[in-house]
Amino acid sequence: MIEALHTRHQGDTTGLTDVVTPLPTAATPGATEPAASDPTGLDLSGLDLAAVETAVRQAAADEITPRFRQLAAEDIVEKNGPHDLVTIADRRAEEHLTAALTALLPGSRVVGEEAVHADPTVLDALHGDAPVWIVDPVDGTRQFVHGDPGFATLVALAHHGEVLASWTYAPALDQMAIARRGAGAWLNGERLHAGHPAPGATLEVATSHPDFTTDDQKRVLAGLDVPGVAPRPCGSAGLEYLHIALGRLDATAFSWQNSWDHAAGLLLVHEAGGASGTVAGQPFRIEGGNALPFTAARDAETARRILGLLAAAN
Repeated sequence: MIEALHTRHQGDTTGLTDVVTPLPTAATPGATEPAASDPTGLDLSGLDLAAVETAVRQAAADEITPRFRQLAAEDIVEKNGPHDLVTIADRRAEEHLTAALTALLPGSRVVGEEAVHADPTVLDALHGDAPVWIVDPVDGTRQFVHGDPGFATLVALAHHGEVLASWTYAPALDQMAIARRGAGAWLNGERLHAGHPAPGATLEVATSHPDFTTDDQKRVLAGLDVPGVAPRPCGSAGLEYLHIALGRLDATAFSWQNSWDHAAGLLLVHEAGGASGTVAGQPFRIEGGNALPFTAARDAETARRILGLLAAAN
């Protein structure tokens, strides 16, 4: 059996959960191999992971890509302010994915960003017994609206709080990243390894964008403004996680906990050999209730350093 090994370092006060990724299986997670039973007791033997990838690609092809750089003014609506936007592509893609994913796994539920905005009780599914698809139809809507290709469709499959598989698809960049718990992370069929920052190198850290943070959150994130750390505002959260898994970004520091922004990417980082944790010394919980901010990083040492700086400023 392929398993993820969770360890805690002696004397580590951050409570980080490190994931040691085993050797890859013969096939990539999204190819033709069906999923096996997961550690939470859910039987996924009948779920074709390749069909999930197809569903994600099809939703983007039908609802997102045709509208990229083609949006009319009436296709864009503010949700909670001028920086929090939703488009017809977000809504249509989420509806498309909701139908397709529940058909692939009968009895499953969907927690999607737009559905939760319309009805917050949708989040209750994360605490239930049914498997849950966590969906962000267009992660990086602001980029999408401005014609920037740095947006993605994020899908994760979770059960009893465990993320079992994830798909991060950037259609304008032709990038499909897939992770499966205990079986590694892959980008366009190539295995991902986050690696380690070079000794003494300045750490590049993507942080919550100032447009979406309170004054208190800005104060805590300012704790990263120290020699040897170079914080910058994040773009699409899903793509920042992919950059960590690729070894192109050293860490994130996020002050919000929406599951649709983080579930897919956190699994991707862990399966690429990375680590994550919150300032309270606990693993990040997709159900919510996390102490914030939290970090994901290329390795445990980097995560501990970022959390130490954030905790000191908190």
